[in-house]
Amino acid sequence: MAGAFKTPGVYINEKNAFPNSVVEVATAVPAFIGYTKFADNKGTSLSNKPWRITSMSEFQNYFGGAPDDQFEILEKSADDAVSNFKSAGKEYVVKRKGGKSDTQRFYLFRSMQLFFQNGGGPCYIVSIGSYTDEGIKKSELQLGVDLLLKEQEPTMVVIPDAVALEEGDCIAVQQYSLKHCGTQKNRFAILDVHNGYKDRKDPPEDVIVTFRGDLGTNYLNYAAAYYPWLNTSIIATTDLDFSSFSDLSQLKSLLLAEAGGDNAPDDLKSILNQVGDATRDPNAKTYLSDDELHKILFSVSPTYANILLAIKQKLNLLPPAAAMAGVYTMVDNNRGVWKAPANVSLASVISPAVNITHDEQEDLNVTTAGKSINAIRSFIGEGTLVWGARTLDGNSLDWRYINVRRTMIMLEESLRLATKAYVFEPNVSGTWVTIKSMASNFLTSIWKRGGLAGASPEDAFSVHVGLGETMTSEDILEGILRVTILVALSRPAEFIEITFQQQMQKS
Repeated sequence: MAGAFKTPGVYINEKNAFPNSVVEVATAVPAFIGYTKFADNKGTSLSNKPWRITSMSEFQNYFGGAPDDQFEILEKSADDAVSNFKSAGKEYVVKRKGGKSDTQRFYLFRSMQLFFQNGGGPCYIVSIGSYTDEGIKKSELQLGVDLLLKEQEPTMVVIPDAVALEEGDCIAVQQYSLKHCGTQKNRFAILDVHNGYKDRKDPPEDVIVTFRGDLGTNYLNYAAAYYPWLNTSIIATTDLDFSSFSDLSQLKSLLLAEAGGDNAPDDLKSILNQVGDATRDPNAKTYLSDDELHKILFSVSPTYANILLAIKQKLNLLPPAAAMAGVYTMVDNNRGVWKAPANVSLASVISPAVNITHDEQEDLNVTTAGKSINAIRSFIGEGTLVWGARTLDGNSLDWRYINVRRTMIMLEESLRLATKAYVFEPNVSGTWVTIKSMASNFLTSIWKRGGLAGASPEDAFSVHVGLGETMTSEDILEGILRVTILVALSRPAEFIEITFQQQMQKS
């Protein structure tokens, strides 16, 4: 600067007194992968393109509505465990069109509704196909995972449609998402248990044992799994009508038989004749709209109401991962990523598909295999609560808890992005002091908010950088600047023990 002084006068030289600040990265931005009705933004295709949305209305604008789930009515056979309803002395079951399993359907749309109901916010949607395609494919879901490689913002990966695959393919997709999270190191996978609506005692085998045995052991600390599935209230009876039936003639015959067959009232016969008749005259005196026909049938026919109730129960059975992504978002926003996402009630959930007792949860939470499964349980007077906060790496003292893993991801990403400003800076003491001050200021702010454990900042963290402390002279010659940061992360009080002891009475 002295060489620039050529003219007498006063010169001002400003120097920065403070280091750069570290911006805390977002922690609750899930990426959902699955099938949608369409994928379009005003003529531009969004297929196979991660797209950020912030509400359910935006999802419907860009990706459309719910799939057209079709059902048929069959007489109960010996293979059916229970019937869905009775009519005219016979037992019937409601099944998906073509004999498909009740779980072999598109889950993304309903899961998104559940996500936003439970506190969800900004998220990414990866549409890898439409409802008109040949069905759900393992390769397409894995392609959706790969599409996230170039996206920096997502911090969670959720694939609701994976559970519609065969068991082996579902596990393969989940292993693929685990590998993605483990290699990226900046996101967390939330997994559903395949056939998680079944009780562990149901044949042919224990769904939890199968899940644990097939999942493998790689990258377990970057994921959590939840059991069982949920009976939700996402779909109301008023959302359904006779358009849900693949064969209306079958439905009409059943309702006519319920009313007495040929002896049924003429008014009812007239109503049934109009159901599904696209050629009826809107100007006729007897004309009724589809909505009016549905409301009349629902009020006069118990069988029709029972059939719709059975369909509603089947459609409302949903895997829990999307709801948990909403819970993660809500807890992160209200308390911080360091708060365990547990002991929180679930919205729009009537009950878990399987009731779990205290004793039954023991094997889910703590097992020799280490693959902890978080339970979702129903408590009297409290509703349905998330009653577990462990990663799949349940035996690791370092990464046992979800909030510890996710807090560390946040700290690592925040400091990594902030330190990029010092790439190619001189590897000298001035740079070391600046980086140390920057990291210390950031960690102090996290400690003040309760993110780190310790009575003082010195107890909560320490930052080390410098020649002879973290680097050798060879490191400096090779252009390597090493920073070591030690943090004391807060862990949840998972087990609270209260000891009672009698004492002598005092006068």
